[in-house]
Amino acid sequence: MKIYSWNVNGIRAVEKKGLLEPFFKQHQPDIFCVQETKAQEEQVADDFAQLYPEYEQFWHSAEKKGYSGTAIFSKIPPIEAIFGLPDDLKEKYQLDDGYGDTTREGRVTTLEYEHYFVSTVYTPNAKDDLSRIPMRQHWDPAYLEYMKRLQTEKPVIYCGDFNVAHTELDLARPKANKGKKGFTEEERSGFDAMEAAGFVDTLRVFEPNTPDLYTWWSHFGGARDRNVGWRIDYVMVHESLRELLKNAKIHPDVLGSDHCPVSIEVSL
Repeated sequence: MKIYSWNVNGIRAVEKKGLLEPFFKQHQPDIFCVQETKAQEEQVADDFAQLYPEYEQFWHSAEKKGYSGTAIFSKIPPIEAIFGLPDDLKEKYQLDDGYGDTTREGRVTTLEYEHYFVSTVYTPNAKDDLSRIPMRQHWDPAYLEYMKRLQTEKPVIYCGDFNVAHTELDLARPKANKGKKGFTEEERSGFDAMEAAGFVDTLRVFEPNTPDLYTWWSHFGGARDRNVGWRIDYVMVHESLRELLKNAKIHPDVLGSDHCPVSIEVSL
């Protein structure tokens, strides 16, 4: 089974560029998780149902139009679609701030299947001035607690744009960016906590020491052409699924967004 994740930075824009259909044809994901859809379901679902009829669609859009949002396209019928974080976790953690209420931005979509869960997340950005670090220190543990809760029921696979480079291997210029947005100790410790909870960074299972594997590039200075990037998009699985992993990849040749897709193949 092939699971893909892609921050499309506006799914209508990728479709308009004519780049979504060739992606589906070439890669044929069984489950396709999308972040930063920037679309309301009613704006896209009918058209996409005609274009990609083999997929069921599950959209979780932000209340603010043209902003954030996640979705999952699935060839495999799920038992249930779950949108957002559980109410008790929204109450437990402070998830709104001066920028807005992150629980109203369509940031989490989760599908339950017979033997596993698949969840996708669009993690809030810390902002250039790090003013949203306090939010991240609530968001990261809230989402992790949710994944740990699901794991008590059946194995969990989760993926998306985590808005953090975990180690110095995960960005082109670690020294210049240390302590800056996406590479602060606070954000990196949130990733450490996921690993401590038994979740595995799938790419590093197969490429533990390989540099220059990035999933996001700035629009400026020809960063993508020069591969001056960051790895901030991940597929995580619980340790119990490690032996079922067949591969984990990034796909920098897929254009249409400032991010590229990431994927795993797993025997489930």
